[in-house]
Amino acid sequence: MKTLGHILIVVGFVAAAYFTSLHPTEVNLPPFLGALAVSIVGVVLARYSAHKAAHHEEHIQASIEIISKSLRSLATKVSALDERKADLNVYDLRHEIDRELPVDIDAFVESRESIARSFGLQAYAEVMNEFAAGERYINRVWSASTDGYIDEAHTYIGKARFQFDAAVAKLEALGV
Repeated sequence: MKTLGHILIVVGFVAAAYFTSLHPTEVNLPPFLGALAVSIVGVVLARYSAHKAAHHEEHIQASIEIISKSLRSLATKVSALDERKADLNVYDLRHEIDRELPVDIDAFVESRESIARSFGLQAYAEVMNEFAAGERYINRVWSASTDGYIDEAHTYIGKARFQFDAAVAKLEALGV
């Protein structure tokens, strides 16, 4: 149904554009509004389908597993990076971040709403607060690495480690 919704959106918008291009000074309103209605139906179908899928129990459970796996992996990788920071050239730290962390960060971010659906908004806020702080610190490490500020990079990789470990602890407190 989601695919059908997307198709209707595209067809409706293309048809509406076509009808507006037929006459440069005036628009034939009935076909234009009909095409627009097709697009609106497509939006409703796509949103309904996405909403239905997001609330499906199996989907939510799979998302929680993705969250758990990606957050734990992220915490492990940041800890390893923190332990190796003295052996790395400060300018190489950003390359390590780019190589090691984006997949886990993206996986977590894509599935994060399942925390709220499964455990409520308070649990979501608690986990996301720790995760977001860790992510900000990783961004700061990346920037410090780019600029060659070794002390700042080393300080904030430790802070990121602490935040991701805290996020894992919050998740574990939820029984995940």
